[in-house]
Formats: sequence, C-alpha cells, structure tokens
Amino acid sequence: MARLLTLVCLLLAVSCTVVFAADWPMFMGPTHNGLSPETGLNKDWAAKPPPVLWQVPLSDNGYAGPSVADGKVFIIDHAGSDDVVRAVSLDTGKDLWQYAYPDTSKHNFGYARSTPTFDAGKLYVAGRLGQLICLNASDGKALWGKNLVNHFGGRAPGWDYAASPLIDGERLIICTGSANGSVICLDKNTGETLWTGGNSDVAGHATAVIADILGQKQYVVATASSVIGVASDSGKLLWAFPWENKCKVNASQPLVEGNFVFITSGYGIGSALYEITAQGPVQRWTSNRLSAHFSSPVFYNGFIYSDSDPGNLVCLSPQNGQVAWSQGGFEKGGLLIADGVIIMLSGGNGDLVMAKAASDSYQELGRIKPLGGQSWTAPILANGRLIIRNTQGLACLDLR
Repeated sequence: MARLLTLVCLLLAVSCTVVFAADWPMFMGPTHNGLSPETGLNKDWAAKPPPVLWQVPLSDNGYAGPSVADGKVFIIDHAGSDDVVRAVSLDTGKDLWQYAYPDTSKHNFGYARSTPTFDAGKLYVAGRLGQLICLNASDGKALWGKNLVNHFGGRAPGWDYAASPLIDGERLIICTGSANGSVICLDKNTGETLWTGGNSDVAGHATAVIADILGQKQYVVATASSVIGVASDSGKLLWAFPWENKCKVNASQPLVEGNFVFITSGYGIGSALYEITAQGPVQRWTSNRLSAHFSSPVFYNGFIYSDSDPGNLVCLSPQNGQVAWSQGGFEKGGLLIADGVIIMLSGGNGDLVMAKAASDSYQELGRIKPLGGQSWTAPILANGRLIIRNTQGLACLDLR
C-alpha cells in the first residue's frame, strides 16, 4: 500500500507538469477564436525567461501570419516579384519547402497579409491580389488554384485582400467582394464552385466565422461596409447590418457567441453588439471605448479582450459595452489567451507581454523583447512553442 501511494503521488506530480499541446492550423487558432487549449505553460518569466529556439529572416516587410501543423510552420514571405509560401521546421526553423507565385504589384504595407490554413494534409493560401491556391502540405506542390478577381469578378478592399481561407468540412469559404455575390463556397479538394452568395458589397479584410444562429448554420462575414450572415448550404443572405468607417476597413474578425455578434473597427467607429433575432439584427449597444484597427478580439470567461486604438489593451463587458479595465502601451498589437493568461505583442516596439486573463484589473506577469520593432501580427501558440514575427523576421520561443 505504501508503494502504491508513492506511485500515485509521483504520477500526480508528473501529470501536473504535462503540457497539453495542440497545433495552430489556421487564423485565430485551433478553434478559430484566439483561444489555445494548451496548459502547463511557463509563467515565471522573471526566473525563467522563455528561450528563443530559432529565428529566421523574412523579406516581405509586412504582416502575414503564421500557422502550425504537422511539425511545420507555414507563412507567406516575399522575394523579388514573387510571394513565397514557406514551410519551416517547428523544431529547427530550417526551410523544408517553398512555393512561389507572382505578385508584381508595388509594396503596400508588405505583400501577402493572410494566414495559411492547414486541413487534412493540404494548405490553403490566399494572396493579396486574389490568388487562392491549394498546396500539398507535405511537399508544397500545387493541387489547384483560382483567382478571386479573374474567376469570380471579385473586388478587393482598399488595402488588398487579407482574409484567410475558412475550411468547413469539405468546403472552403472566402469573401470575394463580387457584385454578383460577395461570398463564395468552393469544394476544398477541387476548387469547384458550390455556391455564390451573400450581398453585393466589396470584400472586407476579415476572415469569415462559422456560426449557429437561431438554429441556422451560417457564415458570418464582415464586408467593406456591412456584417452579414450567409446560409452555409446555399449562400442565401440571412441578415445584414451596416458597419462602415470612413476608409471602409473592416479587418477584425467578427466575434459570435450564441445569437450575438460583436464587431469592432478603427477610424473612429468603435464597436457594437448586435442580437440576431427572427425579425433581423437589433443593435444592443455601441461604444467608442474599444476600437480595434485590425486585431481580432478574444472572448474569454464572459469578457472581451482586445487591442484598441490608440494603443490600449482593453477588457470589455459584452453585457453593456462598459470597459472593465484598459492598459496603455500596446499599439496595434495582437493577442491570444491560453492557460489563463493573455500573451500579446506590443505592436510599436515588439514587447512580448504576459498578463493574467482576469476581468478585475490588468495584472502583468512578464515582459520580454525577443525581436523588437514593429509587430502588428498576433502571436500563435503550438505544442508549447510561441511563434512571433515582426516586419523583418520570424522567431520561435519555448514556453514549456
């Protein structure tokens, strides 16, 4: 009995230190909401600063986001007159394969700005000029390709296409901005068009969201001037409400919880909560206290956490739009939440900050500067490794 008790205690001690690992296969993570299931992360950065495992240069001078799956980090870089999809080893940072496609247009705050989407051994890539390509994720060979402008009559937003492909079962969803239907659904394996739907608005910059609202499966999409719900089986427009700022930049991914849709944008428009009812969308509140230029908010334990112009990290109640707390020094930085903590980059200077994901006050737990410089791309977490980027490079830190 004594030996058995000792063994049980040892097993419990070991189990408390195990990191629950997960890939980050698409924009906003494994559940597409900025939340990671990983636990057991190193939170004592003062005594044990997270080491940089590797660092690789990037030449796009921009903000394309990384994803991680199958032991690879995927990102869209740029070289000469081409975008270059790169797969690098999660363990070493060494390039495993590259795939190039033309982008000869002039620099516009970098080149590609989307995140590659991994699903079932394939990688789906969206370029800023409308390129949509499916690659074999193991070796980078092209399987099919379309162009949102040439094939569908798409109209890009002012700062080019930025949305990442959304995979839902056998379907690929993306906003083209065509006057004949702003949203398309393709067969993810062949690129065949299954339906065209939505409204006739120009494309927004944000990635679509899968939702179940009033018992109807749908895709919630932010176009340049509106937020819409589109039936998943047909593309039928189910509802819409206007959401437009002076530059028509809707870049933050809509946040959907139940029958409620939260949206935020920059250029002074702020944020709002809409309830989708059987009679249509009803605005519950608006606020200028949270105004995210392009970072996407994260909903956690009943509160919304988000970057907000002019440079704050904000915790906001979705019940009434009131700010629980606000902390400065986070100019256009992105965030994720894992293991009860916020991990966020300060966009202006590259500070990497860990804070408690609590609604009562801002409680900073650690701060380091692995890369420095402008870092407008949200960090991602995969298998205990944190991947960050600035305009010049990509780095991997060990959070185990």
